[in-house]
Amino acid sequence: MSTSEKMKAAVIREFGDFDVLKYEEIDIPKPRAGHVLVKVLAAGVNRLDHYIREGTVASELSFPHILGTDASGEVAELGEDVIGFEIGERVIVLPGYPQKQEETGIRPTVVAPSFALPGLHISGTYAQYMEVPAYALIKDETGLTPEEVATLPVALATAVHAIMQIGEVKKGDKVLIHSGASGSGSMQIQVAKAIGANVATTVRSDAKGEFAKKAGADLVINTRNEDLVERVKEWTGGQGADVVIDNLAGDVLAKSIEATRPMGIIVAFGFAAGPEVKFDIRSLFFSQKQLRGSMASDIEDLQFGLKLVREGKVKPMLDRTLPLSQASEAHRLVANNEVSGRLVLLPWAN
Repeated sequence: MSTSEKMKAAVIREFGDFDVLKYEEIDIPKPRAGHVLVKVLAAGVNRLDHYIREGTVASELSFPHILGTDASGEVAELGEDVIGFEIGERVIVLPGYPQKQEETGIRPTVVAPSFALPGLHISGTYAQYMEVPAYALIKDETGLTPEEVATLPVALATAVHAIMQIGEVKKGDKVLIHSGASGSGSMQIQVAKAIGANVATTVRSDAKGEFAKKAGADLVINTRNEDLVERVKEWTGGQGADVVIDNLAGDVLAKSIEATRPMGIIVAFGFAAGPEVKFDIRSLFFSQKQLRGSMASDIEDLQFGLKLVREGKVKPMLDRTLPLSQASEAHRLVANNEVSGRLVLLPWAN
């Protein structure tokens, strides 16, 4: 495959609204030594992609830029010195990895000096092909369809990391997870349930509540008409949750802290309700609650999560698929909270 060959990709050349995502024809990358050219069969859409496109997360990018962190694909071409993979073999791209192989042993991976997220720091998955270091690929042994697999990498790996590594959730813990019908929230519910926790979650509609129940939530709180803190205190016998996974931030974080038991853990995972927060610091130190941040994941997190998938304890939460040519519409749906679970783009669909 020569570098003169072309592929389709969803590209941004500036920050802006949904319409800055353009469906274009660009050059297919040539795999360097130690790298693999992956044919992208399906690409998951994350809320992070929307933030990057807006310029909320990355104030500087090298344009033109390809978004997307989640990818399910197959090996199309091997660069020199690549062993262990065969042409046509199904693979999953790690949702973040060091650009230098000598840094792959650093934990957490996100602190490696050359750490990069596809779609943010480097070219992403919204394309028919992408070049990936061989060490950043996992063989796909899930038995799932490409579009189902594309719902997993970011949501699954970060859920395992936030719940098990940062939140230290144990069997029997009572865990509150915000935004339970989102791609991240619905996966966090499943991971927490898989390790034996009891899970409460928040939603903003009855339809989203039904979806969260299907993900395994024991208690669903519709915050449009129910008091979050009051319901959690009732659920926990007045104590509060052992761990709270806060996917929202904004004006919700103060309530998350209030809904946590003394000595409990609040994991700040996202900022769908806004990046700026305000709370009384005394609500933390008088009761010795711990506020922790969770960012990205390690390869071991994804490997453990995929084991749960193979065991049938975690399932993909696929909302719908769209052709890659409709990437701008996909972003609109995600931004307007019209997606439950994960929306997936198909680079080879008409």
